[in-house]
Amino acid sequence: MNRNLKGIALNTALLAAFAFAIAPRASAIVAGSTNPQATAPGTKPPGAAVYRQICSKCHEGQAPKAPARAILGMMTPELIYRALTVGIMREQAKTLSDTDKRSVAEYLTGAKFGARSHAAAPHCTGTAARFDLSQPPDVYGWGQELDNDHFVPANVADLAVGDIPRLKLKWAFVYPGAVRARSQPSFAYGALYVGSESGTVYALDARSGCIRWTFSTTAEVRTPIVVPPMRGARKLAFFGDLTGHVYAIDATTGHLLWRRRMDVHPSTTITGAPVYFEGTVYVPVSSLEEATAKPDPCCTFRGSVVALDAASGKVRWKRYMIDRPARQTGTTKDGVKIFGPAGAAIWNTPTLDPVHGILYVGTGNNYTGPTTSRSDSVVALDMKTGAIRWSRQLVSHDAWNVACMVHQGGCPAHPGPDFDMGAGTILVKLANGRRLVVVGSKSGAAVAVDPAHAGRVVWSNRLGRGSIQGGIQYGMAFDGQRIYVPISDMADTMDASQNAREAKAGPPRPGLYALDPMTGHLEWSAPAKNVCRGRKFCDPGILAAITVIPGAVFAGHMDGRLQAYDSSTGRVIWQYDTSVPVVGLGGARGHGGTIGGGGPVVHDGMVYTNSGYGMFFHMPGNLLLAFSVDGK
Repeated sequence: MNRNLKGIALNTALLAAFAFAIAPRASAIVAGSTNPQATAPGTKPPGAAVYRQICSKCHEGQAPKAPARAILGMMTPELIYRALTVGIMREQAKTLSDTDKRSVAEYLTGAKFGARSHAAAPHCTGTAARFDLSQPPDVYGWGQELDNDHFVPANVADLAVGDIPRLKLKWAFVYPGAVRARSQPSFAYGALYVGSESGTVYALDARSGCIRWTFSTTAEVRTPIVVPPMRGARKLAFFGDLTGHVYAIDATTGHLLWRRRMDVHPSTTITGAPVYFEGTVYVPVSSLEEATAKPDPCCTFRGSVVALDAASGKVRWKRYMIDRPARQTGTTKDGVKIFGPAGAAIWNTPTLDPVHGILYVGTGNNYTGPTTSRSDSVVALDMKTGAIRWSRQLVSHDAWNVACMVHQGGCPAHPGPDFDMGAGTILVKLANGRRLVVVGSKSGAAVAVDPAHAGRVVWSNRLGRGSIQGGIQYGMAFDGQRIYVPISDMADTMDASQNAREAKAGPPRPGLYALDPMTGHLEWSAPAKNVCRGRKFCDPGILAAITVIPGAVFAGHMDGRLQAYDSSTGRVIWQYDTSVPVVGLGGARGHGGTIGGGGPVVHDGMVYTNSGYGMFFHMPGNLLLAFSVDGK
């Protein structure tokens, strides 16, 4: 193997750790079956040398964030090939020949190109296929409303607390060729909209799960499909993909209206949902560059918010979280150039306060030094101009990238803890009229700041141990009475570089917590019971965003349990194990796993959740599940 191929080995594997553009075979997820076309025993399969020299250095357990070899074996050769050619790893694999890419894809999956995948579900007919424009969106986007509180009011949820114990599975949608399901469902016009790992966006009939239309992109769609209330005959839907593109499509036909990339940086990605308000789409911009390590130079990405004209996709304004472009700051011991400052990516969905004309976001860590004042911060921007009104840093001197995990020269001299503000901010309106902005950190701390006083910290409560895979990851909830905080806190974060810091912070504390919104004081706690019983990649904590309705909190756990908690006491009133194999619509077989990313949603008497998060040492799965009272 030539030297250039060896040189991209670590970079390719670390970017693969995010597994943003590759997908598994659904049949392998369920049955663990091998493909009959696989190479016979005793022969040397094509692609084995490429895997051994390039991939095995990280996929045999050496790099904690690289997907395990068993997970790679669940993927389709077509989507691995896509990742290496036009997907997220195309730059890192550009020196591989087309034959090498095809052969390693077939070797890893044990399947030949052209193997057919199952149909996801039947296509709708009759009334199920029709969009009812008299049913406009009532909750939409990541946090259900512009204030990102993840609260679904009673008239929208239409689910009494007394009926929750009677919830039963109504239907299961099996994503073809998937190992994770992260796009939170949204609702409009009688349809359920959701994205997928394969890049397919689905409009389903919300009651039956049949397919109304599909739209295909070239990369995974992990954001919600945002279908906001809009005037006029044309109804639009907005979403982002993991190559940094934002799309506008017709919500009733799936036809593309416009597509625009949010940054020229090759590692640009969209993880937080776009937010629509009065003709403008606000987009948070993130990056995969943090996952790169040497030999490539690192790092030059700067997180930003972009405001787009909703009708055309034209940029109205763009605001970076780091004011100046990165410059060379040094070299590694191997002579590789280091650049900085970089990072301050925005992983989460913006929160809007139209009354005061302000947009709030939480930012991530710096990737390299020097560290900056807006990393790991709450930032307030003017909605019309993008001007920064104020920012408040909650964790300082946090420069970190994956080189720190694998002991490469690109790790900053004084690495930080990687305590992103990953969960979306919540605009909390208290009973006394006061407003607070509440944000969650991977440190395990929930923090309230005062937007009327330049983000001055009002209270802070560290509930979890925190780590690069712990603390508060995707989203808290607020129902006007309490703030509900999910803590993930894996028992083993698979990062030896953080062992001393984690030991000092104490044992993991996974579970659900309820806080007084005025003071941050703990009202109740519900530690997560460990029911893993030795299952691989199983942890009891809560990774995904949570959802609250009057009287109950719905939370998806990393062990696959979907649970409903009494919002006054934390008592579990219902649970379902989503990891159990099921037969889905159209006869497809699948099973869930870790629930991560966009969590459960309640709408019109039904509860929906994705299940499966086959990356970062979490359990894979390929389901969208719908529950109703008595399964009716």
